[in-house]
Amino acid sequence: MTVIALPHVHRRASVALGACLLSFAAFWVAQRAAEVSMVDLMVYRAEGETVRAGGDLYALRATESQLPTTYPPFAALMFTSLTLLDTAAMRTLATAGNLALLVVFVALALRIAGHTRVASVWWVAAAAVWCEPVWTTLRYGQVNLLLAVLVLWDLSRRPGHRWPGLGIGIAAAVKLTPALFVVFLLVTGLVARKRHGSGGPWLRHARGAAAAFAGATLLTAAVLPYDSWRFWTRMVFETGRVGHAEETANQSLRGILARLLHTPEPGAWWVVTAALAGVLGLGVAVAAELRGRRAWAVVVCATTALLVSPVSWSHHWVWCVPMVLLLGRTKTVAAGMAVVFCSYALWWVPHGPGRPELRQNGVELTLSALYGGAAFVFLAVAGVAMWQNPGRNQAVANE
Repeated sequence: MTVIALPHVHRRASVALGACLLSFAAFWVAQRAAEVSMVDLMVYRAEGETVRAGGDLYALRATESQLPTTYPPFAALMFTSLTLLDTAAMRTLATAGNLALLVVFVALALRIAGHTRVASVWWVAAAAVWCEPVWTTLRYGQVNLLLAVLVLWDLSRRPGHRWPGLGIGIAAAVKLTPALFVVFLLVTGLVARKRHGSGGPWLRHARGAAAAFAGATLLTAAVLPYDSWRFWTRMVFETGRVGHAEETANQSLRGILARLLHTPEPGAWWVVTAALAGVLGLGVAVAAELRGRRAWAVVVCATTALLVSPVSWSHHWVWCVPMVLLLGRTKTVAAGMAVVFCSYALWWVPHGPGRPELRQNGVELTLSALYGGAAFVFLAVAGVAMWQNPGRNQAVANE
């Protein structure tokens, strides 16, 4: 029976691989036809050049848009490798690398959700490359897929693996948003300890992530003491350096509230709603983890981090891919989510110079809040799923 079925399995995988390669080729042509600037990649390169030249990293203004350095200095240390290539080679390698990372991201997302068929990886990647967050990530030459892969790789390995937390710690050292996963692991471990007397696996994972983050940060401080001191004592608090809160591309709660309230700084409204969303999201993530539903826990935590972050540009929402995959059994909701993230609807509203986002009408406000709205729908579905299907508590089994 196995011998007869094997060729059919191989044939399906080959067809799926061919479709994925064709989709990627079309995507590559479309990106080149659009003459994408890969502006963020150029900023990364400028950061690497500044580090090599011994310049002031946070005084840097790169490209025609005069964009500043916004990441922790460890990222700039990594970006020095980009200076070893000419611009054309760097752009080509970055695009190819991001396409490869998309395949790995999809494979990890499917694995953590319990789907292991190779053909599924190719079909999902072929479609996912066209959704707005992934398209924009490649358009700008962003690191979102790399960070998502680091986190998913870390959380999809078997219990007892070596170096727990390494991927999360490195991702958080590059960009602070993934640090919420450390909080998630810590809270899960503490809750498990209170209920069952031990939360060892999660607490070890949290310690490992914190150690990896601290190690990368301290290493950078030894190499770049002035830039490290400046970032951690000043720049980390200057959220305005990243961009205007009300920009339509900002799909965090802060951006949604800024547009809704017609103000560039929503202040206390954002603090309160972000705190509530953070508590709600972490609560659902911890509940899912303790019920052995790690896929839900991971994606809920990622979604929560994107909501509560001061700025979550649309390209940060590459986590929409596992979000839609998890909702696959609820076909109507999954289809709605796919439409939201593939519609590019947030770009249909007035945006750009003159800050028209502060004068949006009801329809425009709705379109420019679609990602946040989809995130709350996902959290609601996840919460209901945990409530209706509690499953077996895994706190003891994971010890």
